Amino acid sequence: MPARAGIVVRTRQRPAFLRRALGDIAAQRFGDWRVVVVNDGGDAAEVDALVEEAGFGDRVRVVHIAPGDGGRCIAANTGVRALDTEYVVLHDDDDRWHPAFLERTVAWLDAHAAHAAVSAATEIVYEENHGGTWVEVGRAPFWAGMSRISLGEMMSVNRAVPISVVYRRRLHDEIGWYDETLDAVEDWDLYLRMLRGHEIGFLAGEPLAFWTQRPDSVGLDANSMFGLAAEHARDDAVVRDRALAEWVQREGPGLPLYLASLQTQLAAHVDYAVDRLRAELRDDVRREIDAHQPLLSRVRRLRSRLRR
Repeated sequence: MPARAGIVVRTRQRPAFLRRALGDIAAQRFGDWRVVVVNDGGDAAEVDALVEEAGFGDRVRVVHIAPGDGGRCIAANTGVRALDTEYVVLHDDDDRWHPAFLERTVAWLDAHAAHAAVSAATEIVYEENHGGTWVEVGRAPFWAGMSRISLGEMMSVNRAVPISVVYRRRLHDEIGWYDETLDAVEDWDLYLRMLRGHEIGFLAGEPLAFWTQRPDSVGLDANSMFGLAAEHARDDAVVRDRALAEWVQREGPGLPLYLASLQTQLAAHVDYAVDRLRAELRDDVRREIDAHQPLLSRVRRLRSRLRR
């Protein structure tokens, strides 16, 4: 019988993170899962050895992608296609879960048949490399106070990350796969497609997912938020332009043209207000200096006398 939850671990030349991710999965209280580890261009023998060390037996499968043939979206699609589970989640090698994550997200989807997916409250965990060991140096809530996944808010900025979202695998038959033309924001793009016709539930309260960030790291150790910053900005614009083109083809350019004009006017008003505020602040500072010039002169004379 297929397992209920399928876990895709994307990894590339990060053995310490992969070992931690596999341990994270082993610690889940919910046990009806299968794992596909997608080695995106890394050393095959190293990955195979780490997976063997985890002791998952036939509950894990490793898929190796040749260097240059992969990428974030290709790795995600490769992993999901290798699963026949009811639910699926991406567990990138550097992120983490609370031991109750799968237990509570699967229970939510079982109880809410109309929901395409569920996201759990998430905490950002900041890490630094201290002598070859990754050490937690701080935490912050990811979207503190959020109580639901809203299409309106999601259109402004992504409100979920892969480590926090479990979804029904059959959705790919309806909305398509991760867009392999993108180098980043592939999760946001998928959630937007989900939300066109479905709800995404939200487990508020105690954080169950932990999104690790290493702002000072570069190269393979960097997480995509920082290591792929330029790609994020570019692909964010690509997704928005594509959606705008769909609207224009269907409805015509009238409303977008009008809104673009309003946006230009608003930007001009903001720039004018900022320039005026700066000028007023400069005038206030000058007046304060002029008003205190006699006192400043007396202080300087007194200081000079004391030195003599």
